Order: sequence, then structure tokens, then C-alpha cells
Amino acid sequence: MRQTRFGTGGAHIRWTETPGQREGHGPARVHVHGLGASSGAYTAHLSADPLLAGRRTLFVDLPGFGLSDRPADFGYSLEDHADALACVLDAAGVRGAEIVGHSMGGAVAIVLAYRRPELVSRLVLAEANLDPAPPEATEDSSAIASWTEEEFVHGGGFAATLERVGWLWAATMRTSDPLALHRTATALVRGTEPTMRKMLESLTAVPRTYLVGERSGEEWVDRPGLEAAGVEVVSVPEAGHCVMFDNPAAYARAIAG
Repeated sequence: MRQTRFGTGGAHIRWTETPGQREGHGPARVHVHGLGASSGAYTAHLSADPLLAGRRTLFVDLPGFGLSDRPADFGYSLEDHADALACVLDAAGVRGAEIVGHSMGGAVAIVLAYRRPELVSRLVLAEANLDPAPPEATEDSSAIASWTEEEFVHGGGFAATLERVGWLWAATMRTSDPLALHRTATALVRGTEPTMRKMLESLTAVPRTYLVGERSGEEWVDRPGLEAAGVEVVSVPEAGHCVMFDNPAAYARAIAG
């Protein structure tokens, strides 16, 4: 495990990684998890797939989630998370990384590429948040953000959410900091300026792949708009929002390109 400081209060963001087996095998690959998740739990199993082997791979836990610190004075906006992720890449000596982001992690990856383009050579986004106030069919941040911060953290909102979301998501959500979870969900609903979608469409120098689970439907994606901006849109068969669990082989193929 490795760590580096982020923000101004001395807190640490942490990650694990696998070394590249040989030089010239491609840029480092960085996995960034979704809301209430952690990168190792959601993506470490992909490293065994022959299509993804041999590449230096970092599994990053964003502030407030998984193994990373959870400072109460941190804003947990998408920009804040992107800056913390940049601290990881700077500390790890990584430039031109392939960033694989799921859901909220995909939104953070877009902001990172927009703000620090030298750090990113390719984006692979699995049902990433692209618009403010995402539809609840594809992203549950709206339900979390519907609570006030006080109600969610101290008034039973966190416990009620753990009961509602089911065992798969709750398994990692229960290790999240409730304050970080609520502030991040609120940031997803609020979105960015420009929006994550506009940022993604503007990154024409970066190869961009957007993955959507076949079961999720594509009404909210606007495939024609993304493709017109040069974004490759790939439907992952037999998969919903958590494509890495529903169809890991297809997910690995999409990441490998």
C-alpha cells in the first residue's frame, strides 16, 4: 500500500498497485471507484484477466472511501476529488495514464483530464455521471443528497441507506465516511461548470470510451451526442451499472480496447 498527502490538513489518500511486468507494455492504468465503493474491492479481480495483465496498475481509494483518510474539513466536490487523484499520480510519478473510472469515479476522471491533461492519455468510463441531477435509474446519488447533511450523518440517513441499497453496495458503503458520502453525492447532483458531459466532449485529444451496461438502457446516455464528439460508446452485454461484477470478461475486453 502507498499513500500521499492531499488537501491542506495533512490527510492521506491511499492506493495499492501491481507493477508492470516489462517496459513498453503501455501506460499505467488507474482504477477509480464509484460512490460508496473502493477500487480494490471493485476492480482488483480484473488484474487476473490476461487482456489486462502486464501493465502497471493503481487501485486508488478517493478521500473518504476505502483505505483513505476522511477529513471533516474537506469539501468532497468532484474538483476536490480530482485534485486528490492528481496528488496520487504526481507522487507515483505517473504521466499519461489510462484512467478507468466507474460511475462517480468516471466523473472524477473527466475532471482530472480537463484540469490536468498531461496526466491522462486515455479515459475508459463505465456509466460515469455526465450531467447534474442524474436519473435515479442509473445513479443513486440523488437519494442520498435528498437528506440534509445533518440528517444523513447523525439522523439515521446513513443507516437507512445501507438498508435500502442491498448487500453488494452496502458491503463497501459501510466502510465509507457518512459525511464524505453525503458531500460527494451532493456534488454529483450539483455537477460541475462546465458540466462533466461538456468537459468530456471537449477532450478531443484524448481517446475516450464510454461503457454502458446493456440492462441500464441508453436513453440517458445520448449516444449520438457523445459519438459526434468522438467518444466511443460501447454497450456491455448482460450487465447493469456494476459491469465489473455482472460481466467481468466483457468489461476487461472493453478496457483493453
